[in-house]
Amino acid sequence: MTGRHAPDDLVARYTDGSLPDSDAWSLEKHLESCAGCAARVSRAVAATATGTVLSEVRQAVLGAAPAAPTHTAHARPPAPARRARPRSGLRAAAGDGLRTNARHWSSRHLVASAGDSRWARVLWAAGPAVRGAWLPALLLVGIGAVVLAYGADFTGARSLLLALAPVVPVAGVAFSYGAHADPMHELAAATPSAGLRLVLTRTAVVLAVSLPLLTLAGLVLPSYGGPGAAAWLLPGLALTLASLALGGWLGLRAATAVTGGGWLCAVLAPALATPDGAVSAALTDQISACLGGAPAQGAWAAAAVLCAALLAARRAAYDRLERH
Repeated sequence: MTGRHAPDDLVARYTDGSLPDSDAWSLEKHLESCAGCAARVSRAVAATATGTVLSEVRQAVLGAAPAAPTHTAHARPPAPARRARPRSGLRAAAGDGLRTNARHWSSRHLVASAGDSRWARVLWAAGPAVRGAWLPALLLVGIGAVVLAYGADFTGARSLLLALAPVVPVAGVAFSYGAHADPMHELAAATPSAGLRLVLTRTAVVLAVSLPLLTLAGLVLPSYGGPGAAAWLLPGLALTLASLALGGWLGLRAATAVTGGGWLCAVLAPALATPDGAVSAALTDQISACLGGAPAQGAWAAAAVLCAALLAARRAAYDRLERH
């Protein structure tokens, strides 16, 4: 689009179904707030064979509907100009079928009706992770470490927390997107904001919740010579980005299982294999080797940058991720 309105060639390509999905979604987003462009798209579709079919369907539906009351006092006021927005999905009817169009309109209508307030939209975007079992699990990890340290005198409580903390946001990513986690996934996946944008929004919410809570829990735990309470932040970010990058190939569930499971095996397995009575010391040594010192933290920072670059290069894969 150029200027403040969509150019004619963009409207024409949208109408005949030849416009790429990313550009079509951008145009549809513009039509939500531009009644003039929405009217132009509607007129363009009305001039096609698809517009004729839709007009016949509309007339048939109106003819079968009960007669409206004739009392002017109770007549429904005309819809505002922005209601022309649902017509913007007619590209889907022209190119991809009426059912896809219905899914596009239904999802946006749902978001618009539930999103009259900004907080409702934020809650919808936050996703199921912070509304489901993941949040209690997060609290259990933080509170459980404190209980082990001060209630059971477990000297490796902070090391155990640092071992589990990087996996917590990874698990949150797994519970944030997909039909297995979100009962409204089919509707959410049909919106212009779906794909990587929605995944990143929900991942940001997961990180915003988990980072301060787990870091605060680490601060109240005795260190016993192990790394600091914030030593897990870069590994947690790197593992989360690695999960997102792998998700473009494997899907989010498989990707989070690979990254989270691989980390836990690498950190916990050596400590658990030590003789009885030395688990705490072995776990502290293992965490210090993985997280302590500038070289280790620098390696995690480099890994995070590399995973972010890979995710950016593979962003188009999320346009098709778990859409069916």
